Amino acid sequence: MWKVVPLLAALLVVTACARQEPVSQPVTQTSSLQRNAESLQAKLRRTPDDASAWAQLGATHVELARTTFDPQHYSRAERALKESLRLKPEGNGEAFMGQGALFNARHDFVAARDWGQRAVSALPDSAQAQGVLVDALTQLGDDAGAAVALQRMLDLRPGVASFTRAAYHFELHGRLDEARVALERALETASSPEEAGFCQFHLDELKGRTDAEALEVYGGLVSKAPSPEYLVKYGKALDKTGKPAEARAQFDLALQQLRALGGDDLTAALIAADHGDPAEALRFAEKEWTKRQSVFTADAMAWALHVNKRSAEALPYSDKAVALGWKDPEVLRHREAILGSLR
Repeated sequence: MWKVVPLLAALLVVTACARQEPVSQPVTQTSSLQRNAESLQAKLRRTPDDASAWAQLGATHVELARTTFDPQHYSRAERALKESLRLKPEGNGEAFMGQGALFNARHDFVAARDWGQRAVSALPDSAQAQGVLVDALTQLGDDAGAAVALQRMLDLRPGVASFTRAAYHFELHGRLDEARVALERALETASSPEEAGFCQFHLDELKGRTDAEALEVYGGLVSKAPSPEYLVKYGKALDKTGKPAEARAQFDLALQQLRALGGDDLTAALIAADHGDPAEALRFAEKEWTKRQSVFTADAMAWALHVNKRSAEALPYSDKAVALGWKDPEVLRHREAILGSLR
């Protein structure tokens, strides 16, 4: 049995059976999801009182929103999940999971945690329900709670979804060797080209990319799935290769998307701090901090305060950002700048 807490050796002997879903071949994946949505819609025209089908349709639209970056899918997911809950308000684990996934996607992690807990109560042997809860607790900064839910997920189904979440858990604790092994185990258990591509992508992320590799990888991703995350990474790659004007265009587009969609004030804070208005960066960061006090928001607060020339106030937040052992290069860059300004 694989364990979250013990050392690397425990992971090496496992026999395998928020990161999110695979990033490779997004067109293929989106087509499959769209076909699934159409099939469920056809089924519901015949049997409109099928609470399970409504819940599945809602979950499919959450995934379509993630792969297409079309916020209309969130509204469709919400309507489908509400209909499922209207038909079956109690013990509807599928709808509870769908709601948790929807609120995670919308960055309302408190609501996602609450729905995840309801899903786990209704479906105690569901690894997927545990995954919804792991994602919410991780983002809320409840490290102990996330570890418990992750261990339960691994016990139930040590596959791609659980191993990749384990890798992220290790990464946040600075246990990079164990994170790599977890991703390698995930890659071994992948059952489709999309899953394998997802695992390989994050293995390469963990190992680090050269500037040329980053330019090619993120440029390709932006052309297929122009999410704020990929736009920012592509912008950084452009900046490092001497293309500041093109880089700025990516940052501006990412910030425009975030302002329009709302919800992800954390990413907006970091973009504004480096490439926009420092005062706006601090407003974004403070708004996110009122909702969750995680290592992620601590780093955003620290950096936003620093670029507003308030480094003494930034330091306690920077301390919190690395308290678990997180060694993310950007977080360490922020910390070094803050410490340097106080010397």
